[in-house]
Amino acid sequence: MDGHRTGVTAPTADNVPEALGVIDDSVYIAPNGVRFVSSSATYAVAADMIAVQPEMAALKQVIGRSSAEMLRGGANCALSNWIVDHMREDVARLTGKRVDVAILNSGGIRVDLPEGDVLLDDLVSMLPFKNYLSYVALEGRDLLALFEQMAEGSMQPVSGVHVVLDGHRLDTLLVGGKPVDPDRVYGVGTIDFLLDGGDRLNVARNAKELIITDCLLIDSMLPYAMSYAQQGRPIEYFTDDRVVIKGRADK
Repeated sequence: MDGHRTGVTAPTADNVPEALGVIDDSVYIAPNGVRFVSSSATYAVAADMIAVQPEMAALKQVIGRSSAEMLRGGANCALSNWIVDHMREDVARLTGKRVDVAILNSGGIRVDLPEGDVLLDDLVSMLPFKNYLSYVALEGRDLLALFEQMAEGSMQPVSGVHVVLDGHRLDTLLVGGKPVDPDRVYGVGTIDFLLDGGDRLNVARNAKELIITDCLLIDSMLPYAMSYAQQGRPIEYFTDDRVVIKGRADK
């Protein structure tokens, strides 16, 4: 709908009449006071938009506030770090396992987190896929092979590690600040999409143990995001040196 002609703005849960206008006696009264008869195209569009607002009200619930916009993109950005760090903690909580490392995929994060009010819809739109939190036990040699594969292609969001790439070669991989022991078994938190070929990763290849939980990533992140407001804090996160990429553009 043309906001210049009608004065329509994006509605929240409690300002639908002010933002979208009202239908009154077969006439659409726009926010700027202009009237459109029922035979007009503007009336038809407005009627449809107003009718669906009750169903959309829950999605417009403000669940918190962010101190700054957090942009998606890259293996080491505040938004992906926020999600993958929490995922590592929650996989440990759900499974009772030690989770040393977590791996997510950048492509599963679909929108940025806005500055200011954060709506339920922001989180739902950010993580729209049915990705179940999963646990994989891998020997160090297989963990190294997995990171070598990511180095050759696209580095993904990770937690619990320090990674240095030299071009498309894995130069350094530390877990918990220590070099990877090829014979040790490491706990890896991830999503089921990445277990067997999603984004060209096979995290579960050679798994010593595999647990796919019944908890979706979005269902894990929502209460976590809402906990910031409950504690009187803004949603904010950080970048660090977990992934250092030298000699290539995708940093």
